[in-house]
Amino acid sequence: MDGGNVTLVTEFILLGIPLTYDFQVLLFVILSICYAITLVGNATIIVVSLSDAQLHTPMYFFLSNLAFLDISFTSAIVPKVLFNLISGSKAISYYGCLAQSYIYFLLGTTEFLLLAMMSFDRYVAICHPLRYGTIMKPKLCLKMIFCSWLGGFMDTIAQTILTFRLPFCGSNVINHYFCDVAPLLKLACGDTHIISMLDFILASSLVLGSLFFSLVSYGCIISAIVKISSAFGRRKTFSTCASHLTVVFIVYGSCIFMCVRPSKNSKVDSTKIVALLNSIVTPLLNPFIYSFRNKIFKEALKRTIIIKPTSRAKSFKPS
Repeated sequence: MDGGNVTLVTEFILLGIPLTYDFQVLLFVILSICYAITLVGNATIIVVSLSDAQLHTPMYFFLSNLAFLDISFTSAIVPKVLFNLISGSKAISYYGCLAQSYIYFLLGTTEFLLLAMMSFDRYVAICHPLRYGTIMKPKLCLKMIFCSWLGGFMDTIAQTILTFRLPFCGSNVINHYFCDVAPLLKLACGDTHIISMLDFILASSLVLGSLFFSLVSYGCIISAIVKISSAFGRRKTFSTCASHLTVVFIVYGSCIFMCVRPSKNSKVDSTKIVALLNSIVTPLLNPFIYSFRNKIFKEALKRTIIIKPTSRAKSFKPS
């Protein structure tokens, strides 16, 4: 290609979801409310878990990290969408687009691994309750969190570097409301075959691998629940397990639809709704599914609001 006739891209245009002005205003209001609830809900989990000594357990340690991930994950996408809706500008800088793409997939893959770690925590708590305190020690919990972040970083860094080195010229319109990899690669002037295959292989191995681990853990949990003699105990434990499985199926189902399919060049518009579910709805629902339905957390929330804790435990307690 003749370099003299090429105009390099310095910014991208996020096409988003074409709507009339009235519907754009409505969408702005809805997304603003959802984003505010997401921030408040997840921040509440973090604050209460840190403030109340009775929540200094591995389960709430993982939930606090999940809440932090959800805040970061949705904040990587929603503020830019809201700005574009209210301002009418759909532009995003070249480096801003690449940064948004990397952060989105880094946090997304980290969340998959964290959900797998949380499934293991619940497996130990329900299937081996007498050994829970000796297995889920603070050092192990920290290692599990570190491995989740490290796995997310290693899974996304190679693809990001290769994408960063691609030349972008000609059209700069991305058929999405954020810098997703699939529509971004369609604008590249160079060969994207290797990046697409690497993306598919890494997404398939990490997503399906962590999903398999989670399903095996919950399978063992359900098997243990069936053996509980008390009907009330079975219902209570299964209710919690079902709520957690709901999050797993929403998160993994949407990701498999978007990322693991071999062909991502067709029906890009259909992935926008699924991506919306994954980046906005799931972080919104997680606090209500994991914590706000929990009696222990609700009591801790009342104590945090009414009485300021005077001391904090420095170690985890068995859940």
